[in-house]
Amino acid sequence: MKQVGSPPVREHKADICVVGAGISGVSAAIEAARLGRNVILIDGLPALGGQAVNSIIGMIVGLFGNPPGNKQLTHGIADDLIRDLGATGDLHLVMGGVSLNALYNEVALGRWVERKILELKITPLLGAVLRRVRMDGQAGRRISALEFATRYGDVVVRANGFVDATGDAAVVWQAGLECREPAEGLIYGSQMIVIENFDDAKKPSREEMSARIRERGAKYGLVRRDGFAMSFPGRATAVVNMTHIETPLDPLESSRIGIEGKEQADRTMNFLRGEFPEAFGQARVRAYGLPGIRQTRWIVGRHHLTVDEVRHGVKFPDSIARTAWPLEQHHHAEGYVWEPFDAEHVHYVPLGSMTPPGADNLLAAGRCIDGDATALSSVRVMGPCIAMGAAAAHALDLAGTGSVQDFDLAALRDRLRPNIEN
Repeated sequence: MKQVGSPPVREHKADICVVGAGISGVSAAIEAARLGRNVILIDGLPALGGQAVNSIIGMIVGLFGNPPGNKQLTHGIADDLIRDLGATGDLHLVMGGVSLNALYNEVALGRWVERKILELKITPLLGAVLRRVRMDGQAGRRISALEFATRYGDVVVRANGFVDATGDAAVVWQAGLECREPAEGLIYGSQMIVIENFDDAKKPSREEMSARIRERGAKYGLVRRDGFAMSFPGRATAVVNMTHIETPLDPLESSRIGIEGKEQADRTMNFLRGEFPEAFGQARVRAYGLPGIRQTRWIVGRHHLTVDEVRHGVKFPDSIARTAWPLEQHHHAEGYVWEPFDAEHVHYVPLGSMTPPGADNLLAAGRCIDGDATALSSVRVMGPCIAMGAAAAHALDLAGTGSVQDFDLAALRDRLRPNIEN
């Protein structure tokens, strides 16, 4: 008979601990493992892949420069994904809006991530909620361990270096380091859905669909006044993005909004069936993604990336990622502000925007790096997030038992050259 009471605390030690298993966290974990580091990858969901898989984002954007050149700006696991998923017909490069994007099968992406984790002997810890960050070392600047709660008992993870790829700056926030929140109102997310049983040959153009939403959307109770249905070649399915959902930091409100997003998605389906019956009259929802979140809480780093730096394409001495993705501000429920760049434009992410000044062995990667909300709208997409994850892994590797505040930046630039140079 088992003893009644609290289960024992499980302890695990690694070289690198990555918290958040979305695309930036997966990139960080894979790069660190390829460097020969012992890696643990942790997520609060019971599945890997973060929003890229579980919110059914459907497209890797910000990976290529603008037409007509369409230069690939991020490599690393981006090359692996294009090669591996492309070979099985689960990824297609398509022109969408203002750039070349990678349309992918989210189920295949999820399995690719899982197989890589096993192949590289990365330890996964899923369904784990961060409860406490232990700080020690000189002046309390070094994270020694993270404490997690799981349904099977508590887990303490000790590591030499940590990556906050949570999207919400959860590690930085729990460590008591300074964070930012939207200054005015909310930044709206999306409830993505996958639909099936529609006639792709009769599907209206994106321009026609958006015009009809603006004209008739209110009749169906649509909140957002634009959107699209992107068909996946050879799969008879489409990813639909026509919703805007609030993303509050309050846990109860956040839970309610997750259900409200599905109600918006259902009204979207009513709109498609009613306004385009030949294409969508028999269509149905095959899958609802988890709520897609663009921005909630983010770090205060050594460098605050500004919209002027993005617009002028400032290349920093510590640049670690680049993209040409437009400024894409989702600050109001009805739609968004879209500011594309010219054909040759590229802008950069500095390591300083990933570096909380109050810690020596912690870096952020993904949508929770430091910048103003408009600047972040152009760098929080999947292409540069892949590059940020790689940069975090290499910076921690180079810093070793020292500090990410002071290490050999020239060596980091050499390692990351494919992501910052043509």
